[in-house]
Amino acid sequence: MKALTVSSTRVFMAKCTDKKAQADYKMIVAITGATGFIGSRLVERLDADGHQVRVLTRSVSKARSVFPELRYPNLEVAEEANWTELIQGATGVVNLAGLPISRRWTPEVKAEIKNSRIGVTAKVLEAINAAPKELKPKVLVSSSAIGYYGTSESCAFDEASPSGKDYLAEVCREWEAAAQSLDDTTTRLVLIRNGIVLAKDGGVLAQMVPIFSIFAGGPLGSGKQWISWVHRDDLVSLIMESLSNPTYEGVINGTAPNPVRMNEMCDRIGAMLGRPSWLPVPEFAVRVLLGEGAIIVLEGQRVLPKKAQELGFTYKYRFISDALKASFSA
Repeated sequence: MKALTVSSTRVFMAKCTDKKAQADYKMIVAITGATGFIGSRLVERLDADGHQVRVLTRSVSKARSVFPELRYPNLEVAEEANWTELIQGATGVVNLAGLPISRRWTPEVKAEIKNSRIGVTAKVLEAINAAPKELKPKVLVSSSAIGYYGTSESCAFDEASPSGKDYLAEVCREWEAAAQSLDDTTTRLVLIRNGIVLAKDGGVLAQMVPIFSIFAGGPLGSGKQWISWVHRDDLVSLIMESLSNPTYEGVINGTAPNPVRMNEMCDRIGAMLGRPSWLPVPEFAVRVLLGEGAIIVLEGQRVLPKKAQELGFTYKYRFISDALKASFSA
């Protein structure tokens, strides 16, 4: 396929609601957080589909250990000093960077959690805003999280719901605000508020499966808290669609349409593994282990992907049983 000029790219993107056109369109995508749980699968998908990938990393050696040159000969990798060069001229940028939050929150850790998200996002925006108009990315897809909404056992949240008042909600508001500081409308912005991401080789399942395997699995706390989940492959597909489809804009919840209670999720994990789900972990024990960070697993929220469904996004895994089956058979 011949290289597209800036003007022809705009025309082409306007027609990208056509699935065949989207499949034929080859992008240049710069990614922060590319070596992580979600980012690594996104890189695999982009590379397999023939797109050019630019990895924005803090360590070239770490990135190359995840993406060896023999397997990814066309991958470009750059440390922070050269991020601007790889961002400018890219078709799109995906911002996934951020330290894990599932640990004990000391004041220092809380500062690191926030700074790792806001600092990287600010650097990405600085590069985009500094680019000449003809070199600005057409789209920025930036991660946020459903922590934006706060927690509730009874309320349901969608993209129009207000933000919560706890620490995670504060982090998400500032994270999104950093991504929204685009100088003009040349770059389309998509903010994906990720739910709990499921896949066997990382995330919550990687922590839960070993416990179930030794017959010690069960719900955390009351078991009544909502788990708003999404299979990693569906989240990657949502990011891919956001990159290529100009109707995807603004906030989109990155969750499956059927959230479940903690009890149901644990029962289904146990059934998949042929293990009982009878040994609940008391709330006080989780709080002793994680301190304030226990809010992640003890207090859930029921988040619905209203925007994705309105846009016609197709989920491969709409139900937790299918998502878990796919995860454990992978």
